[in-house]
Amino acid sequence: MGVLTLFDGGASPSDGAWSVSQVTQRARQLVQAGFPRLWVRGEVVGFKAYRSGHWYFGLRDRASQVRCVMWRDDAARTRRVPEDGLEVFALAEPTVWEEKGEFRLTVRQLLPARAEGDWQLRLERAREALARDGLLDPARKRPLPRLPRRIGVVTSPDGAALRDIAAVLRRRWPAVEVVLVPARVQGDTAESELVRALALVNRVDADVVIVGRGGGSREDLWTFNSERVARAVAAVRVPTVAAVGHETDITLTDLVADVRAPTPSAAAEAVVPDRQEQGERLGTLARRMTIGLLSRVELGAQRIERTGDRLGAAMAAVLGRGRTRVERTAASLEALSPLRVLGRGYAVARDDAGHVLRRVAEFPAGAGFRLTVQDGDVAARVAGGAG
Repeated sequence: MGVLTLFDGGASPSDGAWSVSQVTQRARQLVQAGFPRLWVRGEVVGFKAYRSGHWYFGLRDRASQVRCVMWRDDAARTRRVPEDGLEVFALAEPTVWEEKGEFRLTVRQLLPARAEGDWQLRLERAREALARDGLLDPARKRPLPRLPRRIGVVTSPDGAALRDIAAVLRRRWPAVEVVLVPARVQGDTAESELVRALALVNRVDADVVIVGRGGGSREDLWTFNSERVARAVAAVRVPTVAAVGHETDITLTDLVADVRAPTPSAAAEAVVPDRQEQGERLGTLARRMTIGLLSRVELGAQRIERTGDRLGAAMAAVLGRGRTRVERTAASLEALSPLRVLGRGYAVARDDAGHVLRRVAEFPAGAGFRLTVQDGDVAARVAGGAG
């Protein structure tokens, strides 16, 4: 351990002296670094509650006493205002109040140190252990399956919880398979049986697991505050629903499970859909699909009709353009036709073989030939020799 030296060698006190603030600050740093948050047991003395909501008091035992403060937000979460002489457990952070140079405890939680307080202290210690391991982190919560095929139930085979769960499942979704993994839910062997059953439920290939019991006193429900049981719930490989059956008190099992249900019946409702609601939803969906299909068919028919109209118009336009081209071509051909030339008074001379006679030498005296005029052929003969 190092020694704090205020003065070095022969230097004067003014050269090496610490201020009071430096001493109290250093003392505060050392105390806070050397002490973790811890549980302290003691008797409340000098309790004062101020209008600000802060509490100031002392804790003492037979040999010592320490000053304490509990800030407003922490005090507001305490169920019972402590009285002088009450023995309590205090979850506290040791520190030094620099303004007065006093050692004190900043109290975060206060529990009465009787039987109920002992239980609560064990509960808080278990909660802290689970939180350190990340088992209370909301990010690890898994969603429930929408349509489970098999549901594992960890509870007493003789309790009302199993009957309530089975009744709700038969009514809402009778197709689901239920596998009971029996375990006592209160009594001396309940903790061990629940841990064993939760390990076994991993082997039944369930899609979701319900664990819990019906209602009861806080003492009856204490098994579900066991750290071992909570860790066993966290180790289940599929989503879990805690149904401890007490709406006001939340157990460690509730905090570790993926979903908390206030009662076993509510747990059964949470894990399966309602077949009547699903039937109505499917009916609504079918009607919407029918309307949608009819609308699409009608729209398709309208599109086909419009497309047919456009095709008919396009074909008519193409035929019209073709007809125009044919008419123009016919007119051109007609203009070039020899008959048009013959119509203007011309004639074409042909011999018996059909050859066109173009020169005078091809018309010997007495030779017969045919003259083709506009409306037919005329037989002719050369009267004299070629001139």
